[in-house]
Amino acid sequence: MTPVELSRTVLRAVRCAVDDGELHVAVPGRTSVTPPGPGGCGDYATNVALQLARPAGQPPLRVAEILRERLVRTDGISDVVVTGPGFLNISLSGTETALVREILLSGPRYGHADRPTGRLVQLHAPHEVRAVVVMDAVARILRSQGTLVRTSCAGRPEPEWADILGVDVDAYGTPDAPAPLDVNVRPVPAAPDAPAPLDVNVRPVPAAPDDPTPLGRDAARWALLRPALHDRPRITADHLVQRESNPLFRVRYAHARTRALTRNAADLGFHAEPGDTDLRGAQAAVPETVVQDTHDTTALRHTLADHPRILQAAAAHHAPDRLARHLVTVADAVLPFLAAVLPRGAEKPSAAHRARLALAEAAGAVLAGGLSLLGIDAPEHL
Repeated sequence: MTPVELSRTVLRAVRCAVDDGELHVAVPGRTSVTPPGPGGCGDYATNVALQLARPAGQPPLRVAEILRERLVRTDGISDVVVTGPGFLNISLSGTETALVREILLSGPRYGHADRPTGRLVQLHAPHEVRAVVVMDAVARILRSQGTLVRTSCAGRPEPEWADILGVDVDAYGTPDAPAPLDVNVRPVPAAPDAPAPLDVNVRPVPAAPDDPTPLGRDAARWALLRPALHDRPRITADHLVQRESNPLFRVRYAHARTRALTRNAADLGFHAEPGDTDLRGAQAAVPETVVQDTHDTTALRHTLADHPRILQAAAAHHAPDRLARHLVTVADAVLPFLAAVLPRGAEKPSAAHRARLALAEAAGAVLAGGLSLLGIDAPEHL
C-alpha cells in the first residue's frame, strides 16, 4: 500500500464513520500520511483525528479511536496505535516485500500513470536555454502521469540545445510572432469528453547566467533543473566533479552501485528476491558506521514509496526540481545500506541477502526512472 493509497484508505474510514453517524463532519478532500515523528511508531502516521475533532465536537482521542476501529479491519493494515493527543500510527502488513515487488515489476516506470488521462497541456517557453530545458523536463514528467503534452518556443531553439542538451520542441516561431499551436506539432487525438487544454507558460526567473552547454548534457540539465524555478542556477564545473559533495554524482553513483551489486550477486550465484532484509546479522558482520539500522531501512522504504507522490506533485506544479531533490534523498538513503547487501567473508548467500539485493535494485530502478524523466543518463558503470 503506497502513501497515496493509505491516504485514500484513511478518508474511506472517515466517510464510513460519517455514514454510520459516529462523526458529524464534512469528509475532507484529502489527508496526508507521513513517517511517524518522535514518539510515534509503525510505518506511517496521520493527524486527521486532530483536524476533525473541533468540527466533530469530540475530543481528538475519541475521534482517533473511532477511526482506529475501522482502519485495523482493513486489508493491508496490521495494526493502528493512537499516540499523543490523537495521532494515528499505522503499521502495514508485508510493507517492504510488497513495495519492492511492485517497484521491480514496474522498473523505471514505477510511479507512472497506468493509462492516459485525456488531459492536454500546452507548454510555452521564451527563447532562453533554462526555460526550454525546464519545459522539456516538465513535458517528460507530465507524460509519465498520462498527460498529453505539446511544447512551443518563442523562437527556433539553438542547434546545441537539441544536440547537446537533448531538448525536443514541437513548434517554434520568433520573439515577435510565437508559433501557433495548430501547426508543426505532433497530432494529438482529443477525446470527446476531454477537459479543455491547459496553457502553461514556463518562465523560470532568473535565466541561466551562463551558457551551460560546455558542461555536457547531464551536468548542464542538472544545473538548470535542480534549483527551484525562482532560484539562480549555478553553471560551474562543480557539477562535473566525482566526489560526495556533488549531488548529481551521488545520485548516479548510487544507481551504478546497485547495478554493480546485481552483477556481483550473479557471480556469487544468487539473484534478488523481495522479502525480509533482516539487517541484524549484517550489523554484526559490517562496522556499525557502515550499515543502516532497521529504522534507517524503514526511512529508505518511505522514500521509495513516496516516489509516485513526488512525480504527481512535480507534474501538478510543473516543478522538476522536486524530482531532482527527491532523487538526492533516495541516493543518500540507499548508499549506506549497500554495504550490507552481499555476503561477507565465509557467509553463504541467504534469503536475507536476496531480499537486500531486491531492495537495492528497487532503489536503483527509482533512481534510473527519475534521472530519465529529467533527461539525464543513469550509467551502469561510473
